Amino acid sequence: MGAGTRGEERRAEILRAALEVIAERGYRAASLGAIAERVGLTQQGLLHYFPTKEALLIAVLGERDQWDAMPDSQWRLDLLTSLVDYNAMRPTVIQTFSALLGESVTEDHPAREFFTRRYVTVRETMAALLRAEYGDRLPGGLTPEQVAPLVTAVMDGLQYQWLLAPDEVDMPQAFRDFIALLAGVTVTREG
Repeated sequence: MGAGTRGEERRAEILRAALEVIAERGYRAASLGAIAERVGLTQQGLLHYFPTKEALLIAVLGERDQWDAMPDSQWRLDLLTSLVDYNAMRPTVIQTFSALLGESVTEDHPAREFFTRRYVTVRETMAALLRAEYGDRLPGGLTPEQVAPLVTAVMDGLQYQWLLAPDEVDMPQAFRDFIALLAGVTVTREG
């Protein structure tokens, strides 16, 4: 195995450990020492791969986005519901993302710019997806641009509720119900 391959494997191992530690403690309380210990490195050894805690955070966020990456032109509502299904199978990733998102609203948080840019892109993608599905107006009369932040808010809000009460909140079903409401479909089911 080449040195490059070993280095890439070690970086991936560090990113997984960082994801776990951030999910458990939040970004501010996650120490480089705790992350390094999880992968059998010293803090100095970890700094060889990621020179700062901020660099590690940005790499974790970038890695998370790579897992969900799909060209904007390929997104459809049914794939969006599949993404929610997929998210329900990876609580640690969702917990980390949610913890970082919550922390990033503070002025000096290193992920603030990442999330600000990300939400601009997500809203644009959602509006394009809704326009492709419904045209210039959804059944309720709103434009895709008006509904895009609502879809995003429902997705993120459901994640928080599901993380706090997974036995009470069926995230995938609740999202399907929301999509049915957008389409003007009458939803009738028990519970």
